[in-house]
Amino acid sequence: MNEIAQMCERLGANVDMVRRGIGTDDRIGKRFLFAGIGYGGSCFPKDVQALAKSAKEVDYDFQILQAVMEVNEKQKKHLIPAISSYFNGNLSGKHFALWGLAFKPNTDDIREAPALELIDMLVQAGATVTAYDPEAMPNVQKVIGQKAAYANDPYSALQNADALIIATEWNVFRTPDFEILATKLKNKAIFDGRNLFEPEDMKEKGYHYVSIGRP
Repeated sequence: MNEIAQMCERLGANVDMVRRGIGTDDRIGKRFLFAGIGYGGSCFPKDVQALAKSAKEVDYDFQILQAVMEVNEKQKKHLIPAISSYFNGNLSGKHFALWGLAFKPNTDDIREAPALELIDMLVQAGATVTAYDPEAMPNVQKVIGQKAAYANDPYSALQNADALIIATEWNVFRTPDFEILATKLKNKAIFDGRNLFEPEDMKEKGYHYVSIGRP
């Protein structure tokens, strides 16, 4: 809010009015403080970029906002080092199942979705990807074509996969049959970008499980 106040001084706006406006949004609370692999969609990226542009126009160095954008871009790539390390630094020839393509559940919106960056980085590293999303696959096909393969259901995506990556927190992914996962995956390895499962439970099930910000 101190940064917003600096902007208000330069624009002739009233920070109290901005504060009241933000305060009427019930989305600002503990429900939206989950760790993950970054935000996407149209609203967050567009609004943050627009505010940064306004700051630049009034010659204000809005450092925290620039940091937000930089950190978000880095966060989209956060799982890649862990995946690479698990496979001894060589992803060439590896095949991955990817659950989730939309930037968030219950939408087919893929604008700036972290899943698309994951696919791009994996393919650049010589890997292949089979993806499943309840709604977003047609939109992804229009954007990236056959850069990835597409499955008809979550379990079909696992066939011959070396590991599973989760990029969107769809409810259908929260309670999978882990015995089926174990039979289909070549390795009991899950890289969870949305923290869907409990690490201790996954350890008991014998999975190599990597999530965000948790041991």
